[in-house]
Amino acid sequence: MTSNLKTPEQLSFLSILSVILGFLLGHVYDHQTMMTSDEILNQAKTAFQREAPIEGAWISTHPSERRQFAIKNLVYYGGITRQEDHALVQYEFMADAKTGSVLSVNRI
Repeated sequence: MTSNLKTPEQLSFLSILSVILGFLLGHVYDHQTMMTSDEILNQAKTAFQREAPIEGAWISTHPSERRQFAIKNLVYYGGITRQEDHALVQYEFMADAKTGSVLSVNRI
């Protein structure tokens, strides 16, 4: 069996091309594993509705980068408004873009 590669330049070119292609495919796969903002908002609304009816909800449509010390991750910011003791109460939350886990909830 003979090889079609005749020069070291061709081998170098194919090696560089494979590395670039692998990087690009990894980058595309990494972004495809993120949950959508709608999915995360639905999860948060379901959790809040277990305790009281919801009056309104919002979420950012694009994830933001969050850095805490050496840890970086993408998060969505959102909010929920609901009735508590005959008054509207607002909450803000932050959720991980990949897992949908709520990282923090703050009552405003």
